[in-house]
Amino acid sequence: MRQAQVFYKNQQAGFLTHEDNGSFTFCYLDTWFANPSKPSVSLTLPKTSQCYTSEVLFPFFYNMLPEGVNKQVVCQLMRIDSDDYFGLLLITARHDSIGAVTVQELPSN
Repeated sequence: MRQAQVFYKNQQAGFLTHEDNGSFTFCYLDTWFANPSKPSVSLTLPKTSQCYTSEVLFPFFYNMLPEGVNKQVVCQLMRIDSDDYFGLLLITARHDSIGAVTVQELPSN
């Protein structure tokens, strides 16, 4: 299992998890959900107290990934399998992402 913190405008909004079975889970923090002034990180992931699950990386996060030659260069330089979308997201969306959302890896236990 790999896990990442999801930030909205530099404030932690939730967690994204790549489960051992290959599925993905996204959960908002209770404090983020309870605060009505805090928005959803995406229109496709509205605020809810329950976690979202998916067999594939959620489209919102998948669309943050580089494509084409940029993807090939990042994968080659960082030695990431081109099919490891979660790993690619952790490398590319931690600092300079388009929009207000960034993703930072949590250290594994």
